[in-house]
Amino acid sequence: MAKAILGGREIEVDEDGFIQEPDKWNKEVAEDIAKTENAYPMSEDAWRLVNYLRDYYVKYEIAPPVRMVTKQTKLDLKKIYELFPSGPAKGACKVAGLPKPTGCV
Repeated sequence: MAKAILGGREIEVDEDGFIQEPDKWNKEVAEDIAKTENAYPMSEDAWRLVNYLRDYYVKYEIAPPVRMVTKQTKLDLKKIYELFPSGPAKGACKVAGLPKPTGCV
């Protein structure tokens, strides 16, 4: 697997740039990933979404369904695509340090 310098440290990533070492995720890592997703600088709404995804993943070990994301964050899908042009799964989940989602989000 490839390695990337994110947040000033070397982190293993898959072929799509999703980090493989979630325990190394932090704000600086998120910001560096956001730069690769055309989502930088991160707005307050972007952080609200990323923190929600991260918290949900830590609790349930899976990405939340998109309908739940929009309801809980009060961000509609159009706004999420404005914040993360590659979408909630590829962009937002990647920035949140989640593994690549398979069917959720």
